[in-house]
Amino acid sequence: MPFHVEGLVAIVVFYLAILAVGIWAAWKTKNTGSEGDRSEAIIVGGRDIGLLVGGFTMTATWVGGGYINGTAEAVYVPGYGLAWAQAPIGYALSLIVGGLFFAKPMRSKGYVTMLDPFQQIYGKRMGGLLFIPALMGEMFWAAAIFSALGATISVIIDININISVIISALIAIMYTLVGGLYSVAYTDVVQLFCIFLGLWVSVPFAMSHPAVTDIGLTAVQEVYQAPWLGSINSLDIYTWLDNFLLLTLGGIPWQAYFQRVLSSSSATYAQVLSFLAAFGCLVMALPAILIGAIGASTAWNQTDYGLPDPMTKKEADMILPIVLQYLCPVYISFFGLGAVSAAVMSSADSSILSASSMFARNIYQLSFRQNASDREIVWVMRITVFLFGASATAMALLASSVYGLWYLSSDLVYIIIFPQLLCVLFIKGTNTYGAIAGYVFGLLLRITGGEPYLYLQPLIYYPGCYPDENNIYVQRFPFKTLAMLTSFFTNIIVSYLAKYLFESGTLPPKLDFLDAVVSRYSREHMDKATLVKSDNIVLNELAPVNPRHSLTLSSTFTNKEAFNYVDSSPDLSNTEDN
Repeated sequence: MPFHVEGLVAIVVFYLAILAVGIWAAWKTKNTGSEGDRSEAIIVGGRDIGLLVGGFTMTATWVGGGYINGTAEAVYVPGYGLAWAQAPIGYALSLIVGGLFFAKPMRSKGYVTMLDPFQQIYGKRMGGLLFIPALMGEMFWAAAIFSALGATISVIIDININISVIISALIAIMYTLVGGLYSVAYTDVVQLFCIFLGLWVSVPFAMSHPAVTDIGLTAVQEVYQAPWLGSINSLDIYTWLDNFLLLTLGGIPWQAYFQRVLSSSSATYAQVLSFLAAFGCLVMALPAILIGAIGASTAWNQTDYGLPDPMTKKEADMILPIVLQYLCPVYISFFGLGAVSAAVMSSADSSILSASSMFARNIYQLSFRQNASDREIVWVMRITVFLFGASATAMALLASSVYGLWYLSSDLVYIIIFPQLLCVLFIKGTNTYGAIAGYVFGLLLRITGGEPYLYLQPLIYYPGCYPDENNIYVQRFPFKTLAMLTSFFTNIIVSYLAKYLFESGTLPPKLDFLDAVVSRYSREHMDKATLVKSDNIVLNELAPVNPRHSLTLSSTFTNKEAFNYVDSSPDLSNTEDN
């Protein structure tokens, strides 16, 4: 395949435009807010992201390279088709559910990251434990889409895949490094526009190619392969439901989503942004669906691609760039490539910023350096943006099963973080003991269920499991949802059991080694002043804090139930001395 100079020039021009917008947004950040809240401006954009920019950036967070390429692939693959393209509906419902139930309580309480409520109720150790699956999800997601971008660019302009991955990652890291959420948000506006325009411009040209049969016919009749509308076998219905629930509910507890929610100027705006993004996700999926249908309706022997077809060559995951390359004019394929690279960068920068925000605030500041200056936190964020971005790039270049790791880590977000988020926001009385038990049980049930992408054999064989071509057993039973529900109910049961045992006197207070139930002066819980520093937070919406202890680390993030119990026990101070 010849080297396409025009394609390279088009990509360079696009990347320079994105970098210019990112640097402009960084300059805008420096002129927003005071010096004292610089770190918060980087994380949540000064909490003044408007509806237009907010809607674009929240949509672009989900409409990434995996979303566009994965939707086209699902529609194209014979035996799956549109029936298995769950991401558009799943993520749209995820945003709707998030807007209805999660956006308002998170934004109204003035949190800065998704992990703040966990550290408020469960303490810094539990916050650190929950940081692990959250970090894994963000990092492996960024690595997977960097890998997809490199392969896409190499298909169309025949450039070395490693070079394309490194350059793309450097651009995303650079503007995220200097501008934080402002740069990510404003570049998302440009990127989403490029995705929409680039893919929609490509669709008519690809559809009118002589080798392409009417997609209305191939939707219901077998021409070159099974109809692209697809079907769901009765044996696979539980797998379909398991995956659908994972997308819908597991798409909520991501820092990339809550970063947009928490950057909104009000709780109502946060809800509206979620609904706008849900609509945007559906609209942006349409060209990807059509491109997948075009791939399924093409006689590839009549194109320069030739035979065997992409499915036989095991290139189904690259069907979108292949359609752009072989069914569109050269200049159109380069335009579409810009759209795909925009999709990837719009998700990668969000993941890198999300990971660095959680580390700088919830691990470095709240767990180790409560008295760290704002300038120090900003530099920690910049260093971790570079380190996490470099790590994601290295994984994209070196790991052979990045997608498998991402599938597993996204499962952990669904199984571990989602039930914990439900408990910490809506279930009164849960504590650190229940949270740890739920974490462990959920993790064990997920790991013992196996993972075909990582060639991990299951230890528990649920009903309906079967061996694949690699003799790795695949589960048909919805064991991921079972693990999530087990984690949820374990948290509640163990929390109330621990609370009963300590408050009834069955267990002495000294055995409350996690300071989760009866300890009045907990080193684990932090002050509300440490949690939220912004002037625009309505403090009366936060959990009450005893004024006498507001200056001590022990009184912050205090478990309300434990506090109420202490206040109703006047003799507790005497028992502490004993």
